[in-house]
Amino acid sequence: MPLLTVTDLRTYFHTRNGVYRAVDGVSFSVERGETLGIVGESGSGKSVTCYSIMGLIPQPPGRIESGSAMFDGVDLLHCSPKVARSIRGKRVSMIFQDPMTSLNPYLRVSEQVIEPLLIHEAITKAQALARALEMMEAVGINDAARRIHFYPHEFSGGMRQRVMIAMALVTRPELLIADEPTTALDVTVQAQILDLIRRLQRELGMAVIFVTHDLGVVAGLCDNVQVMYGGRIMETAGARALFKTPLHPYTRALQRSIPALQLKGEELFTIPGLPPDVSKAIPGCAFAPRCVFVKDECTAARPELVEVAPGHAHACIRSRDGQIDLGA
Repeated sequence: MPLLTVTDLRTYFHTRNGVYRAVDGVSFSVERGETLGIVGESGSGKSVTCYSIMGLIPQPPGRIESGSAMFDGVDLLHCSPKVARSIRGKRVSMIFQDPMTSLNPYLRVSEQVIEPLLIHEAITKAQALARALEMMEAVGINDAARRIHFYPHEFSGGMRQRVMIAMALVTRPELLIADEPTTALDVTVQAQILDLIRRLQRELGMAVIFVTHDLGVVAGLCDNVQVMYGGRIMETAGARALFKTPLHPYTRALQRSIPALQLKGEELFTIPGLPPDVSKAIPGCAFAPRCVFVKDECTAARPELVEVAPGHAHACIRSRDGQIDLGA
């Protein structure tokens, strides 16, 4: 039985300018110990999906219109606030995208790292501080005994991200949601953070949902990947299958956009056009206006996500009918 099963999640934002369908019918599952990558361009609905699961959508203007998120038998979308608080931060933790805005600048790091322990476990402040110090050392912060009493602004960007990871993992969660944890970091620090998450996952045996816009990052980190666009899932597969045989035009376009795969001296590939306006209803395939393979049938009705091989599903009518071959 999966640790987390999300079914038909729809999260809309009701504003004066219209209803924005940020997440529009997303379903997936995460097994214990598995790493699931969620990839896609900015605005594709990746972060909103995770915030919905965590109960962090501002209401209003946000509203979860439908769906369920079953975590070990508890529906996180419809459980009582008391049950949600007992799970969030304890059994399910999250690393946020920007540590500078996620950490409280007025509180010392020690107070922020021990907070989840004081809320969720019956321990003293001294015991919590000892646990926090142990986790700070585990995430690679040198001289942690002294630096744990620093303020966030006294750390570099990479060190602040390590503090965020320590705060998320100090309660030894069963599921970690990492929302683009390496976006603002340089390549060297990015590699260190990815190695750190991988190592701590093995040690704690936790499942990880890793959100990123960079397909290259998930290549060596994730077991399974789902590709999102316009609030919908375009394709889902094992990481190796997705890279070897992408079956949706959007997945192929994302792969072609990886700079490391470009031929030296050639102009970098970019996907033409702009992401869809999710404040307007999209009757057909959300990627159709930017797709080089588009036909009238693509805009007639919304394509369903259909499994075409074990563990490999996509939502492209033309590829499914054999009219185009993206895997060649």
